Amino acid sequence: MQASETPAARSEGVPTQTGYWVLFATILASSMAFIDGSALNVALPALQADLQARGTDLLWIVNAYALILAALLLVGGALGDRFGRKRVFMTGIALFASASLVCGLAPSTGVLIGARAVQGIGGALMVPGSLAIISASFDSTRRGRAIGTWSSFSTITTVIGPALGGFLASIGLWRAIFFINLPLALAALVVLYFKVPESRDESASARLDYAGALLATIGLAGITYGFTEVSEQGLRAPLVLLGLIGGVLALIAFVVVEARSDHPMVPLRLFRSRTFSGTNLMTLFLYAPLYGMLFFLPLNLIQVQGYGALAGFAALPSSLMLALLSRWAGGLVDRFGPRLPLTIGPLIAGIGFLLYARPGLTNGPSDYWTSYFPASLVLGLGMAITVAPLTTAVMGSVSAQRAGIASGINNAVSRAAGVLALAVFGAIALAAFGAALGGRTSPLDLPSAARAAIQAQAANLGNAHSPAGLTAEVSSAVEQAIKLAFVDMFRLLAAIAAGMAWLSALLAALTVESRMRVSDQQNR
Repeated sequence: MQASETPAARSEGVPTQTGYWVLFATILASSMAFIDGSALNVALPALQADLQARGTDLLWIVNAYALILAALLLVGGALGDRFGRKRVFMTGIALFASASLVCGLAPSTGVLIGARAVQGIGGALMVPGSLAIISASFDSTRRGRAIGTWSSFSTITTVIGPALGGFLASIGLWRAIFFINLPLALAALVVLYFKVPESRDESASARLDYAGALLATIGLAGITYGFTEVSEQGLRAPLVLLGLIGGVLALIAFVVVEARSDHPMVPLRLFRSRTFSGTNLMTLFLYAPLYGMLFFLPLNLIQVQGYGALAGFAALPSSLMLALLSRWAGGLVDRFGPRLPLTIGPLIAGIGFLLYARPGLTNGPSDYWTSYFPASLVLGLGMAITVAPLTTAVMGSVSAQRAGIASGINNAVSRAAGVLALAVFGAIALAAFGAALGGRTSPLDLPSAARAAIQAQAANLGNAHSPAGLTAEVSSAVEQAIKLAFVDMFRLLAAIAAGMAWLSALLAALTVESRMRVSDQQNR
Protein backbone atom coordinates (compact mmCIF):
# COMPACT_ATOMS: atom_id res chain seq x y z
CA MET A 1 0.00 0.00 0.00
CA GLN A 2 1.27 3.48 -0.84
CA ALA A 3 2.29 5.55 2.15
CA SER A 4 -0.04 8.44 2.82
CA GLU A 5 0.54 11.93 4.08
CA THR A 6 0.15 12.42 7.81
CA PRO A 7 0.34 15.52 9.99
CA ALA A 8 3.26 14.00 11.87
CA ALA A 9 5.19 13.61 8.67
CA ARG A 10 4.83 17.30 8.02
CA SER A 11 5.35 18.84 11.43
CA GLU A 12 7.44 16.48 13.52
CA GLY A 13 9.34 14.59 10.88
CA VAL A 14 9.08 10.96 9.83
CA PRO A 15 10.18 8.03 12.03
CA THR A 16 13.87 7.17 11.96
CA GLN A 17 13.41 4.05 9.82
CA THR A 18 11.37 5.98 7.25
CA GLY A 19 14.04 8.67 7.26
CA TYR A 20 16.58 6.12 6.06
CA TRP A 21 14.31 5.20 3.17
CA VAL A 22 13.84 8.89 2.32
CA LEU A 23 17.59 9.39 2.12
CA PHE A 24 18.06 6.18 0.15
CA ALA A 25 15.51 7.18 -2.49
CA THR A 26 16.57 10.82 -2.83
CA ILE A 27 20.27 9.92 -3.06
CA LEU A 28 19.59 7.28 -5.74
CA ALA A 29 17.53 9.71 -7.82
CA SER A 30 20.04 12.55 -7.44
CA SER A 31 22.85 10.19 -8.40
CA MET A 32 21.25 9.75 -11.82
CA ALA A 33 21.53 13.45 -12.58
CA PHE A 34 25.02 13.86 -11.10
CA ILE A 35 26.56 10.79 -12.75
CA ASP A 36 24.81 11.46 -16.06
CA GLY A 37 26.15 15.02 -16.24
CA SER A 38 29.74 14.50 -15.10
CA ALA A 39 30.27 11.19 -16.94
CA LEU A 40 28.85 12.39 -20.25
CA ASN A 41 31.40 15.19 -20.67
CA VAL A 42 34.27 12.70 -20.54
CA ALA A 43 32.49 10.35 -22.96
CA LEU A 44 31.82 13.07 -25.56
CA PRO A 45 34.87 12.25 -27.74
CA ALA A 46 33.80 8.58 -28.03
CA LEU A 47 30.23 9.64 -28.70
CA GLN A 48 31.41 12.08 -31.35
CA ALA A 49 33.43 9.41 -33.16
CA ASP A 50 30.61 6.85 -32.99
CA LEU A 51 27.80 9.12 -34.19
CA GLN A 52 29.98 11.31 -36.44
CA ALA A 53 28.84 14.36 -34.51
CA ARG A 54 30.02 17.85 -35.36
CA GLY A 55 31.13 20.36 -32.75
CA THR A 56 27.74 22.06 -32.74
CA ASP A 57 26.08 18.67 -32.23
CA LEU A 58 28.13 18.12 -29.08
CA LEU A 59 27.09 21.52 -27.76
CA TRP A 60 23.42 20.69 -28.32
CA ILE A 61 23.74 17.22 -26.77
CA VAL A 62 24.80 18.89 -23.53
CA ASN A 63 22.72 22.05 -23.81
CA ALA A 64 19.40 20.45 -24.82
CA TYR A 65 19.23 18.99 -21.31
CA ALA A 66 20.69 22.00 -19.51
CA LEU A 67 18.46 24.49 -21.34
CA ILE A 68 15.16 22.81 -20.42
CA LEU A 69 16.35 22.10 -16.88
CA ALA A 70 17.35 25.73 -16.27
CA ALA A 71 14.11 27.12 -17.67
CA LEU A 72 11.75 24.75 -15.84
CA LEU A 73 13.62 24.21 -12.57
CA LEU A 74 11.52 26.67 -10.55
CA VAL A 75 8.31 25.44 -12.15
CA GLY A 76 9.23 21.89 -11.13
CA GLY A 77 9.64 22.99 -7.54
CA ALA A 78 6.30 24.82 -7.59
CA LEU A 79 4.53 21.78 -9.05
CA GLY A 80 5.88 19.65 -6.21
CA ASP A 81 4.65 22.11 -3.58
CA ARG A 82 1.18 22.19 -5.16
CA PHE A 83 0.50 18.63 -6.34
CA GLY A 84 2.67 16.65 -3.91
CA ARG A 85 6.45 16.51 -3.77
CA LYS A 86 6.67 12.73 -3.95
CA ARG A 87 4.23 12.50 -6.86
CA VAL A 88 6.08 15.09 -8.95
CA PHE A 89 9.46 13.64 -7.91
CA MET A 90 8.42 10.16 -9.06
CA THR A 91 7.07 11.56 -12.33
CA GLY A 92 10.40 13.25 -12.95
CA ILE A 93 12.34 10.07 -12.20
CA ALA A 94 10.19 8.00 -14.56
CA LEU A 95 10.48 10.58 -17.36
CA PHE A 96 14.24 10.96 -16.84
CA ALA A 97 14.76 7.20 -16.91
CA SER A 98 12.59 6.71 -20.01
CA ALA A 99 14.50 9.42 -21.85
CA SER A 100 17.77 7.83 -20.69
CA LEU A 101 16.75 4.59 -22.38
CA VAL A 102 16.16 6.46 -25.65
CA CYS A 103 19.51 8.26 -25.24
CA GLY A 104 21.30 4.95 -24.85
CA LEU A 105 19.65 3.51 -27.96
CA ALA A 106 19.88 6.70 -30.06
CA PRO A 107 20.97 5.91 -33.64
CA SER A 108 21.78 9.55 -34.49
CA THR A 109 22.64 12.87 -32.91
CA GLY A 110 19.14 14.21 -33.70
CA VAL A 111 17.45 11.48 -31.68
CA LEU A 112 19.97 11.89 -28.86
CA ILE A 113 19.45 15.67 -28.70
CA GLY A 114 15.66 15.21 -28.59
CA ALA A 115 15.91 12.61 -25.83
CA ARG A 116 18.25 14.86 -23.85
CA ALA A 117 15.62 17.62 -24.00
CA VAL A 118 13.06 15.21 -22.53
CA GLN A 119 15.63 14.32 -19.85
CA GLY A 120 15.67 18.04 -19.04
CA ILE A 121 11.92 18.02 -18.40
CA GLY A 122 12.33 14.99 -16.13
CA GLY A 123 15.25 16.64 -14.39
CA ALA A 124 13.26 19.83 -13.77
CA LEU A 125 10.62 17.74 -11.98
CA MET A 126 13.22 15.63 -10.18
CA VAL A 127 16.09 17.92 -9.13
CA PRO A 128 14.12 20.29 -6.83
CA GLY A 129 12.36 17.34 -5.22
CA SER A 130 15.32 15.79 -3.41
CA LEU A 131 15.94 18.55 -0.90
CA ALA A 132 12.24 19.44 -0.72
CA ILE A 133 11.32 15.90 0.35
CA ILE A 134 14.21 15.77 2.82
CA SER A 135 13.18 19.12 4.32
CA ALA A 136 9.58 17.96 4.65
CA SER A 137 10.54 14.58 6.14
CA PHE A 138 13.00 15.62 8.87
CA ASP A 139 12.41 17.98 11.76
CA SER A 140 14.82 20.81 12.51
CA THR A 141 16.95 18.68 14.85
CA ARG A 142 17.67 16.07 12.15
CA ARG A 143 17.37 18.08 8.94
CA GLY A 144 20.93 19.39 8.89
CA ARG A 145 22.46 15.94 9.29
CA ALA A 146 20.13 14.52 6.62
CA ILE A 147 21.05 17.23 4.11
CA GLY A 148 24.72 16.70 4.98
CA THR A 149 24.38 12.98 4.26
CA TRP A 150 22.68 13.73 0.94
CA SER A 151 25.41 16.27 0.06
CA SER A 152 28.21 13.83 0.90
CA PHE A 153 26.84 11.13 -1.36
CA SER A 154 26.17 13.71 -4.09
CA THR A 155 29.83 14.71 -3.94
CA ILE A 156 30.92 11.07 -4.16
CA THR A 157 28.79 10.43 -7.24
CA THR A 158 30.07 13.62 -8.86
CA VAL A 159 33.65 12.44 -8.27
CA ILE A 160 32.90 8.95 -9.59
CA GLY A 161 31.13 10.22 -12.71
CA PRO A 162 34.12 11.35 -14.83
CA ALA A 163 36.16 8.24 -14.02
CA LEU A 164 33.20 6.01 -14.85
CA GLY A 165 32.53 7.90 -18.07
CA GLY A 166 36.14 7.69 -19.15
CA PHE A 167 36.31 3.96 -18.46
CA LEU A 168 33.06 3.13 -20.29
CA ALA A 169 34.04 5.29 -23.26
CA SER A 170 37.48 3.65 -23.47
CA ILE A 171 35.91 0.19 -23.88
CA GLY A 172 33.33 1.38 -26.40
CA LEU A 173 30.38 1.46 -24.00
CA TRP A 174 29.55 5.16 -23.75
CA ARG A 175 25.85 4.27 -24.14
CA ALA A 176 26.00 2.47 -20.78
CA ILE A 177 26.23 5.90 -19.09
CA PHE A 178 22.54 6.31 -19.88
CA PHE A 179 21.58 2.71 -19.12
CA ILE A 180 22.99 3.01 -15.58
CA ASN A 181 20.03 5.29 -14.81
CA LEU A 182 17.48 2.51 -15.32
CA PRO A 183 18.16 0.32 -12.24
CA LEU A 184 18.75 3.41 -10.10
CA ALA A 185 15.39 4.84 -11.18
CA LEU A 186 13.56 1.56 -10.58
CA ALA A 187 14.96 1.19 -7.06
CA ALA A 188 14.15 4.82 -6.20
CA LEU A 189 10.58 4.51 -7.50
CA VAL A 190 9.89 1.32 -5.54
CA VAL A 191 11.18 2.83 -2.29
CA LEU A 192 9.32 6.10 -2.84
CA TYR A 193 6.03 4.33 -3.58
CA PHE A 194 6.06 2.02 -0.58
CA LYS A 195 8.16 3.77 2.06
CA VAL A 196 8.11 7.57 1.64
CA PRO A 197 5.12 9.70 2.77
CA GLU A 198 3.64 12.39 0.58
CA SER A 199 4.01 16.07 1.47
CA ARG A 200 2.93 19.36 -0.06
CA ASP A 201 2.77 23.05 0.77
CA GLU A 202 -0.81 23.76 1.76
CA SER A 203 -0.21 27.50 1.36
CA ALA A 204 1.18 27.16 -2.17
CA SER A 205 -0.46 29.31 -4.82
CA ALA A 206 -3.07 27.55 -6.91
CA ARG A 207 -1.77 29.38 -9.97
CA LEU A 208 1.51 28.61 -11.70
CA ASP A 209 3.64 31.03 -13.67
CA TYR A 210 3.27 29.36 -17.07
CA ALA A 211 3.93 32.63 -18.94
CA GLY A 212 7.19 33.16 -17.07
CA ALA A 213 8.32 29.59 -17.72
CA LEU A 214 7.49 29.88 -21.43
CA LEU A 215 9.30 33.20 -21.85
CA ALA A 216 12.36 31.96 -19.94
CA THR A 217 12.52 28.88 -22.16
CA ILE A 218 12.12 30.89 -25.38
CA GLY A 219 14.69 33.45 -24.25
CA LEU A 220 17.36 30.94 -23.27
CA ALA A 221 16.65 28.77 -26.33
CA GLY A 222 16.87 31.71 -28.73
CA ILE A 223 20.18 33.00 -27.39
CA THR A 224 21.58 29.47 -27.17
CA TYR A 225 20.59 28.69 -30.76
CA GLY A 226 22.01 31.96 -32.05
CA PHE A 227 25.44 31.58 -30.45
CA THR A 228 25.65 27.86 -31.20
CA GLU A 229 24.88 28.25 -34.90
CA VAL A 230 26.69 31.53 -35.59
CA SER A 231 29.98 29.78 -36.43
CA GLU A 232 28.35 27.73 -39.21
CA GLN A 233 25.62 30.03 -40.51
CA GLY A 234 27.22 33.41 -39.86
CA LEU A 235 26.00 36.31 -37.75
CA ARG A 236 23.83 37.71 -40.54
CA ALA A 237 21.93 34.47 -41.13
CA PRO A 238 18.18 35.08 -40.64
CA LEU A 239 17.71 32.22 -38.17
CA VAL A 240 20.74 33.29 -36.12
CA LEU A 241 19.51 36.89 -35.93
CA LEU A 242 16.00 35.70 -35.12
CA GLY A 243 17.34 33.52 -32.31
CA LEU A 244 19.52 36.22 -30.75
CA ILE A 245 17.08 39.11 -31.07
CA GLY A 246 14.05 36.98 -30.20
CA GLY A 247 15.86 35.50 -27.21
CA VAL A 248 16.80 38.91 -25.81
CA LEU A 249 13.27 40.25 -26.32
CA ALA A 250 11.78 37.17 -24.64
CA LEU A 251 14.01 37.64 -21.59
CA ILE A 252 13.04 41.31 -21.39
CA ALA A 253 9.38 40.28 -21.58
CA PHE A 254 10.10 37.69 -18.86
CA VAL A 255 11.27 40.43 -16.50
CA VAL A 256 8.18 42.54 -17.28
CA VAL A 257 5.83 39.59 -16.69
CA GLU A 258 7.53 38.66 -13.42
CA ALA A 259 7.29 42.26 -12.20
CA ARG A 260 3.53 42.38 -12.87
CA SER A 261 2.56 38.84 -11.86
CA ASP A 262 0.95 38.16 -8.49
CA HIS A 263 2.43 34.63 -8.54
CA PRO A 264 5.84 35.08 -10.22
CA MET A 265 8.28 32.25 -10.81
CA VAL A 266 11.04 34.70 -9.87
CA PRO A 267 9.86 37.28 -7.30
CA LEU A 268 11.84 40.34 -8.38
CA ARG A 269 11.41 41.97 -4.97
CA LEU A 270 14.03 39.58 -3.62
CA PHE A 271 16.59 41.45 -5.71
CA ARG A 272 16.09 44.50 -3.52
CA SER A 273 18.61 42.78 -1.28
CA ARG A 274 22.05 43.95 -2.30
CA THR A 275 23.64 40.68 -1.25
CA PHE A 276 21.03 38.54 -3.01
CA SER A 277 21.52 40.50 -6.24
CA GLY A 278 25.30 40.44 -5.91
CA THR A 279 25.57 36.73 -5.21
CA ASN A 280 23.36 35.82 -8.17
CA LEU A 281 25.27 38.13 -10.48
CA MET A 282 28.62 36.69 -9.42
CA THR A 283 27.16 33.17 -9.74
CA LEU A 284 26.43 33.92 -13.39
CA PHE A 285 29.99 35.06 -14.11
CA LEU A 286 31.70 32.30 -12.10
CA TYR A 287 29.68 29.25 -13.08
CA ALA A 288 29.61 30.17 -16.77
CA PRO A 289 33.37 29.65 -17.25
CA LEU A 290 33.30 26.61 -14.97
CA TYR A 291 30.71 24.85 -17.14
CA GLY A 292 32.49 25.98 -20.30
CA MET A 293 35.86 24.60 -19.24
CA LEU A 294 34.37 21.34 -17.96
CA PHE A 295 32.99 20.79 -21.47
CA PHE A 296 36.21 21.48 -23.39
CA LEU A 297 38.75 20.02 -20.93
CA PRO A 298 37.87 16.34 -21.63
CA LEU A 299 37.96 17.02 -25.39
CA ASN A 300 41.45 18.48 -24.97
CA LEU A 301 42.73 15.66 -22.79
CA ILE A 302 41.30 12.81 -24.86
CA GLN A 303 41.42 14.02 -28.46
CA VAL A 304 44.62 16.07 -28.25
CA GLN A 305 46.70 15.14 -25.22
CA GLY A 306 46.18 11.36 -25.45
CA TYR A 307 44.79 10.69 -21.96
CA GLY A 308 42.12 8.18 -22.97
CA ALA A 309 40.23 6.75 -20.00
CA LEU A 310 42.56 8.57 -17.57
CA ALA A 311 40.93 11.88 -18.54
CA GLY A 312 38.19 11.09 -16.04
CA PHE A 313 40.69 11.42 -13.19
CA ALA A 314 42.23 14.72 -14.35
CA ALA A 315 39.69 16.90 -12.52
CA LEU A 316 39.79 14.75 -9.36
CA PRO A 317 41.89 17.28 -7.36
CA SER A 318 39.15 19.90 -7.83
CA SER A 319 36.46 17.52 -6.58
CA LEU A 320 38.54 16.45 -3.60
CA MET A 321 39.25 20.05 -2.62
CA LEU A 322 35.52 20.76 -2.68
CA ALA A 323 34.76 17.67 -0.61
CA LEU A 324 37.50 18.27 1.97
CA LEU A 325 37.24 22.05 2.42
CA SER A 326 33.54 22.83 1.97
CA ARG A 327 32.69 22.41 5.65
CA TRP A 328 35.61 24.61 6.69
CA ALA A 329 34.71 27.21 4.07
CA GLY A 330 31.12 27.29 5.29
CA GLY A 331 32.31 28.72 8.60
CA LEU A 332 34.14 31.60 6.92
CA VAL A 333 30.91 33.58 6.62
CA ASP A 334 30.38 33.42 10.38
CA ARG A 335 33.93 34.68 11.01
CA PHE A 336 34.45 37.21 8.23
CA GLY A 337 31.08 37.79 6.58
CA PRO A 338 30.28 36.79 2.99
CA ARG A 339 32.18 39.48 1.06
CA LEU A 340 35.73 38.34 1.87
CA PRO A 341 35.45 34.63 0.90
CA LEU A 342 33.29 35.48 -2.12
CA THR A 343 36.00 37.83 -3.32
CA ILE A 344 39.05 35.68 -2.55
CA GLY A 345 37.51 32.42 -3.81
CA PRO A 346 36.83 33.58 -7.39
CA LEU A 347 40.23 35.31 -7.48
CA ILE A 348 41.91 31.97 -6.76
CA ALA A 349 39.58 30.16 -9.17
CA GLY A 350 40.62 32.64 -11.87
CA ILE A 351 44.26 31.73 -11.28
CA GLY A 352 43.28 28.08 -11.65
CA PHE A 353 41.58 28.80 -14.99
CA LEU A 354 44.65 30.71 -16.15
CA LEU A 355 46.89 27.78 -15.22
CA TYR A 356 44.89 25.67 -17.69
CA ALA A 357 46.19 28.00 -20.40
CA ARG A 358 49.82 27.22 -19.54
CA PRO A 359 50.33 23.68 -20.97
CA GLY A 360 50.94 23.27 -24.67
CA LEU A 361 50.97 19.93 -26.44
CA THR A 362 52.14 17.55 -23.70
CA ASN A 363 53.35 13.95 -23.55
CA GLY A 364 50.04 12.81 -22.11
CA PRO A 365 49.42 11.49 -18.58
CA SER A 366 53.17 11.35 -17.82
CA ASP A 367 53.19 15.18 -17.83
CA TYR A 368 50.00 15.54 -15.80
CA TRP A 369 51.61 16.53 -12.50
CA THR A 370 53.40 19.51 -14.05
CA SER A 371 50.68 20.53 -16.50
CA TYR A 372 47.02 20.04 -15.53
CA PHE A 373 47.33 18.97 -11.88
CA PRO A 374 48.28 22.46 -10.57
CA ALA A 375 45.38 24.01 -12.49
CA SER A 376 42.86 21.51 -11.13
CA LEU A 377 44.16 21.90 -7.59
CA VAL A 378 44.05 25.71 -7.58
CA LEU A 379 40.65 25.83 -9.29
CA GLY A 380 39.29 23.39 -6.70
CA LEU A 381 40.68 25.53 -3.87
CA GLY A 382 39.03 28.64 -5.28
CA MET A 383 35.67 26.92 -5.76
CA ALA A 384 35.86 25.31 -2.30
CA ILE A 385 36.29 28.75 -0.72
CA THR A 386 33.37 30.06 -2.78
CA VAL A 387 30.61 27.43 -2.94
CA ALA A 388 29.57 27.06 0.71
CA PRO A 389 29.78 30.80 1.54
CA LEU A 390 27.84 31.54 -1.64
CA THR A 391 25.01 29.23 -0.59
CA THR A 392 25.07 30.64 2.93
CA ALA A 393 24.97 34.21 1.65
CA VAL A 394 22.09 33.51 -0.72
CA MET A 395 20.02 31.78 1.96
CA GLY A 396 20.89 34.37 4.61
CA SER A 397 20.07 37.39 2.47
CA VAL A 398 16.32 36.73 2.57
CA SER A 399 13.82 35.90 5.28
CA ALA A 400 13.33 32.28 6.34
CA GLN A 401 10.03 31.87 4.50
CA ARG A 402 11.74 32.92 1.25
CA ALA A 403 14.76 30.63 1.63
CA GLY A 404 13.38 27.93 -0.66
CA ILE A 405 12.64 30.22 -3.59
CA ALA A 406 15.96 32.03 -3.06
CA SER A 407 17.86 28.75 -3.30
CA GLY A 408 15.85 27.79 -6.36
CA ILE A 409 16.61 31.08 -8.11
CA ASN A 410 20.33 30.77 -7.43
CA ASN A 411 20.31 27.18 -8.68
CA ALA A 412 18.47 28.28 -11.82
CA VAL A 413 20.97 31.11 -12.37
CA SER A 414 23.89 28.69 -12.17
CA ARG A 415 22.18 26.33 -14.63
CA ALA A 416 21.36 29.19 -17.00
CA ALA A 417 24.99 30.29 -16.75
CA GLY A 418 26.01 26.85 -17.96
CA VAL A 419 23.60 26.98 -20.90
CA LEU A 420 24.76 30.40 -22.03
CA ALA A 421 28.42 29.54 -21.41
CA LEU A 422 28.33 26.50 -23.67
CA ALA A 423 26.65 28.51 -26.40
CA VAL A 424 29.06 31.47 -26.19
CA PHE A 425 32.20 29.41 -25.46
CA GLY A 426 31.18 27.06 -28.26
CA ALA A 427 30.87 29.92 -30.75
CA ILE A 428 34.26 31.31 -29.71
CA ALA A 429 35.84 27.85 -29.79
CA LEU A 430 34.61 27.02 -33.30
CA ALA A 431 35.72 30.39 -34.67
CA ALA A 432 39.08 30.32 -32.87
CA PHE A 433 39.82 26.73 -33.87
CA GLY A 434 39.06 27.44 -37.52
CA ALA A 435 41.35 30.48 -37.52
CA ALA A 436 44.13 28.65 -35.65
CA LEU A 437 43.85 25.66 -37.96
CA GLY A 438 44.28 27.91 -40.99
CA GLY A 439 47.33 29.53 -39.42
CA ARG A 440 48.90 26.23 -38.35
CA THR A 441 48.47 24.61 -41.78
CA SER A 442 49.44 27.65 -43.89
CA PRO A 443 53.21 26.85 -43.82
CA LEU A 444 52.53 23.30 -45.09
CA ASP A 445 52.82 22.48 -48.78
CA LEU A 446 49.26 21.32 -49.36
CA PRO A 447 47.13 21.05 -52.52
CA SER A 448 44.26 23.55 -52.55
CA ALA A 449 41.71 20.70 -52.39
CA ALA A 450 43.38 19.26 -49.27
CA ARG A 451 43.51 22.68 -47.64
CA ALA A 452 39.79 23.20 -48.31
CA ALA A 453 39.01 19.74 -46.94
CA ILE A 454 40.90 20.52 -43.74
CA GLN A 455 39.06 23.80 -43.18
CA ALA A 456 35.75 22.05 -43.86
CA GLN A 457 36.50 19.81 -40.87
CA ALA A 458 37.04 22.74 -38.50
CA ALA A 459 33.51 22.26 -37.14
CA ASN A 460 34.62 18.82 -35.85
CA LEU A 461 37.15 20.47 -33.49
CA GLY A 462 39.61 17.89 -32.12
CA ASN A 463 37.95 15.10 -34.10
CA ALA A 464 39.19 16.61 -37.39
CA HIS A 465 41.58 14.43 -39.38
CA SER A 466 44.06 14.74 -42.19
CA PRO A 467 42.38 14.24 -45.59
CA ALA A 468 43.18 11.18 -47.69
CA GLY A 469 45.71 11.29 -50.51
CA LEU A 470 48.58 12.96 -48.65
CA THR A 471 51.99 11.45 -48.03
CA ALA A 472 52.62 9.97 -44.59
CA GLU A 473 54.93 12.84 -43.67
CA VAL A 474 52.51 15.57 -44.72
CA SER A 475 49.56 13.76 -43.14
CA SER A 476 51.47 13.58 -39.85
CA ALA A 477 52.20 17.32 -40.06
CA VAL A 478 48.50 18.04 -40.62
CA GLU A 479 47.50 15.93 -37.61
CA GLN A 480 50.04 17.83 -35.51
CA ALA A 481 48.66 21.15 -36.78
CA ILE A 482 45.13 20.09 -35.79
CA LYS A 483 46.27 19.31 -32.25
CA LEU A 484 48.20 22.56 -31.93
CA ALA A 485 45.21 24.53 -33.23
CA PHE A 486 43.01 22.94 -30.58
CA VAL A 487 45.56 23.86 -27.89
CA ASP A 488 45.57 27.47 -29.17
CA MET A 489 41.79 27.55 -28.91
CA PHE A 490 41.75 25.95 -25.46
CA ARG A 491 44.27 28.46 -24.15
CA LEU A 492 42.05 31.32 -25.34
CA LEU A 493 39.03 29.84 -23.58
CA ALA A 494 41.03 29.39 -20.38
CA ALA A 495 42.10 33.05 -20.47
CA ILE A 496 38.50 34.17 -21.01
CA ALA A 497 37.40 31.93 -18.12
CA ALA A 498 40.00 33.52 -15.85
CA GLY A 499 38.80 37.00 -16.75
CA MET A 500 35.19 36.08 -16.01
CA ALA A 501 36.15 34.60 -12.63
CA TRP A 502 38.02 37.77 -11.71
CA LEU A 503 35.02 39.84 -12.80
CA SER A 504 32.95 37.68 -10.45
CA ALA A 505 35.34 38.53 -7.63
CA LEU A 506 35.03 42.24 -8.43
CA LEU A 507 31.24 42.00 -8.43
CA ALA A 508 31.35 40.32 -5.02
CA ALA A 509 33.61 43.02 -3.63
CA LEU A 510 31.32 45.78 -4.92
CA THR A 511 27.86 44.32 -4.27
CA VAL A 512 27.96 41.74 -1.46
CA GLU A 513 27.61 43.20 2.01
CA SER A 514 30.35 42.56 4.55
CA ARG A 515 27.71 41.37 7.02
CA MET A 516 24.35 39.85 6.11
CA ARG A 517 21.28 41.87 6.91
CA VAL A 518 17.75 40.83 6.02
CA SER A 519 15.15 43.54 5.56
CA ASP A 520 11.48 42.76 6.08
CA GLN A 521 10.61 45.15 3.27
CA GLN A 522 12.65 43.33 0.64
CA ASN A 523 10.84 40.05 1.23
CA ARG A 524 7.22 41.20 1.23
